[in-house]
Amino acid sequence: MELLKLATEWAKAEIFSTRFFLLFAIGFLIASVGFWQLGKTDLAKAYIIPTLVAGILLLIIGSGLNYTNIQRVKQFEKDFNTDASAFYQSEIERSEGTLKEYTIVFKVIPILIIIAALLILLVNTPTWRAISITAIAMLTVILLVDGTAHSRIESYHKVLKLVDTENKK
Repeated sequence: MELLKLATEWAKAEIFSTRFFLLFAIGFLIASVGFWQLGKTDLAKAYIIPTLVAGILLLIIGSGLNYTNIQRVKQFEKDFNTDASAFYQSEIERSEGTLKEYTIVFKVIPILIIIAALLILLVNTPTWRAISITAIAMLTVILLVDGTAHSRIESYHKVLKLVDTENKK
């Protein structure tokens, strides 16, 4: 039963974390409306679409992850009660796969941030500056939220491995 509690606590922490995507999405959408209503300069007007797109993307990411994790919490007890050892093995495999995905994320997103920063330096049009700055802000939000999620899944995976070692003794 300890495994079920551990898995459920991890998934509930993920639900809490993914709601930050939704919070930032609302912030980007409000910023877009603000630029639309109050923007007087070319640069301010150029932010309308990029912040709207970033808000929609974060809303999609947050909603998708939130829904997935809510469903996962509901499924955990069923899977655990059906076959605890299979549930345990699937959690080890899933956490290992997720850790590998985060390795890719933490390499790609900084490269995208660097590209956006270079665009700010090299292209001197309001639209590209707005796109680049908004992209940097959105990617930073993703790194912040995914950084905490990575730390959580890493700890979760270590505990799963520890339980596996203890069960083999």
